[in-house]
Amino acid sequence: MKLISITLCNFRQFYGKTPEIKLAYGRQNTTVIHGNNGAGKTALMNAFTWVLYEKFSAAFAAVEQLVNKRALAEAEIGKGVACWAEMVFEHDNKRYQVKRLCRAYKSENTVEHTKSELFMQVAGDEGRWMPPFQHPDDIIGRILPESLHQYFFFDGERIEQIVRHDKKAEIAEATKELLGVEVLNRSVRHLGEAKKSLEIDLRQIGNAETKQLLKDKQKLEQEVEKLLFRQVELEQELANQGELKKTVNGNLLELGGARDLQKLRDELEMQQDLFKQQIIQATDALKRAISLRGYGVFLLDAAAEFQVIVGNLREGGSLLSGIQRPFLEELLATERCICGAELSEGSESRQNVNNWMDKAGVGDVEETTIRISDRVDELDKQVSDFWSEIDSQQANVSRSRTELSRVENQLDSIHSKLRNFPDGDVSRLQKRLDEIEVKIGESHRESGSNQQQIESLRVQVAGFDKQIDKQQMNEGKQILAQRRIAATQDAIDRLIEVRSRLEKQFCSQLEKRVQDIFTQISFTPYTPKLSDKYELTLVENTSGQESLVAASTGENQILSLSFIGGIIEGVREWSQKNTLMVPDSSTFPIVMDSPFGSLDEIYRKQIANKLPKLANQLVILVTKTQWRGEVAQEMESCTGREYVLVYNSPKADCEEDAIELGGIRYPLVKQSPNEFEYTEIVEVDYGF
Repeated sequence: MKLISITLCNFRQFYGKTPEIKLAYGRQNTTVIHGNNGAGKTALMNAFTWVLYEKFSAAFAAVEQLVNKRALAEAEIGKGVACWAEMVFEHDNKRYQVKRLCRAYKSENTVEHTKSELFMQVAGDEGRWMPPFQHPDDIIGRILPESLHQYFFFDGERIEQIVRHDKKAEIAEATKELLGVEVLNRSVRHLGEAKKSLEIDLRQIGNAETKQLLKDKQKLEQEVEKLLFRQVELEQELANQGELKKTVNGNLLELGGARDLQKLRDELEMQQDLFKQQIIQATDALKRAISLRGYGVFLLDAAAEFQVIVGNLREGGSLLSGIQRPFLEELLATERCICGAELSEGSESRQNVNNWMDKAGVGDVEETTIRISDRVDELDKQVSDFWSEIDSQQANVSRSRTELSRVENQLDSIHSKLRNFPDGDVSRLQKRLDEIEVKIGESHRESGSNQQQIESLRVQVAGFDKQIDKQQMNEGKQILAQRRIAATQDAIDRLIEVRSRLEKQFCSQLEKRVQDIFTQISFTPYTPKLSDKYELTLVENTSGQESLVAASTGENQILSLSFIGGIIEGVREWSQKNTLMVPDSSTFPIVMDSPFGSLDEIYRKQIANKLPKLANQLVILVTKTQWRGEVAQEMESCTGREYVLVYNSPKADCEEDAIELGGIRYPLVKQSPNEFEYTEIVEVDYGF
């Protein structure tokens, strides 16, 4: 999972829609978010877990009060106030957009909150957003399961709770899932449930419900018609917005100051479309190659076996390049051999020629075998050409994706320059273009959502059709169920044995990784130990015998970080080997609030050095004091993006505060221009 960005709207301290927080990745993989206590660091960290799992950390108080207070105060009675968080992330070369939304309705004396809703869109190679084929929760759970989010989104000041005694059972279960063991546990449980279900007699479905089923089916078909009509409207809206975009672009091109930037943008947009098309073409070529020639890969073993069989037959004399039967029949009819000898009836010569008649048919077999052998010999070359084609097209996809990313970065830079252009007309037109792009994106997402609903409704309609047509079940299904019961029990026994062996191997490797990371950070002689139940402890061996250590809070923090780092390294390796058992990802992010709170200077420096190396991507939220000296120095080279949370205080006598980053002074606390408190998000300007 690669986090791309997160945007909030009326979420706790954040009034209205915030700017998009783009998250660093790659060589400089760290995003630093600065903010004073109370400015919204914990809220921002919990926005990640809320949008993905609807979960919150222990430090996040009043979880039922998510909607911004100012937005509620300004809302009309009875009118809903939307509160949402939207995240964009990539996984396995696919880009996902997830959005969780809830609403609050204000009455005279109370505020009523609705249940949150989760939406997801997936971007195709051509850039069009579409609904996924699976439920969003299932997709997120496959990439990073809910029970494991505590390892990747956590409060640094409370991270030591991971090794608390009352948390060990929870840790053991979550760790098993992360390492793949829990997949086997669930398989055993599900097979047990399936066995019980199979032991119940199959019930017959009567026809009494047919009338109601037809009525329900008609309602669904009417819903489909409404959505299809809306899809037509959206297509027209997209066409209108496209024309408007062309007009605004033309106006921008006429303004002298921005002409060069606009021309460059037009060129880049053409390149963007070209690279997207190249990705689509290469992907289609891959599909065609696999569809038309992929079978050859699976025939190589059979081809080799065929050649061995034919060779053995030839050596044994079973296959002869012999005389053809018509030729022999002609000799017998003329009663003369090709050597001139007579083949008169009853002669020994005639009998010898007759004996060849039984063998003559083998020649047909030999001829057919030769033709097949020639085709088999071509298989090696065909397979080699097939893999060359696959490698070539995959390289084309990778190359086009890299170039597309470069062009998109350049376009982002040009858009930023045009928004802040000194000429007000240029800036105004660019902002108008931004608004048009937002509307186009919203229309695409609505269209994708509608399409998702249409497909879902059609599936339900098909289900009603099946129920309507369904007849009484026959006895054969009951007999089949008994056979399935025996097969299910056999599968359960085998899975239990696999689980036992796998747990031992996982546990041993994880313990070694945790020990390696702990040793790199801590200067103590202590050693982490992991039990067969994945329970983590710290021991010392100074007396020649292992004994438990009463670890300090700082040591427990380091132990917990080592545990998380060990898990990430372990799963990254196992996910490449066991994609059916562990989350199908080899990259993981860490989002961490206040990671240096109770550590001394040496440990702060060691943690600051190690954190960016633990995961592929790091987002940390820190106060000004936590970012002091050694931390800023250690993390400078790996920091790709920085943001400041500016807290607006309504207090008349508020004490303002600021932080200096890159030679620029950014406010942390300032006087609110109204009677409300709220937080703004400001990106640190690196000057490029």
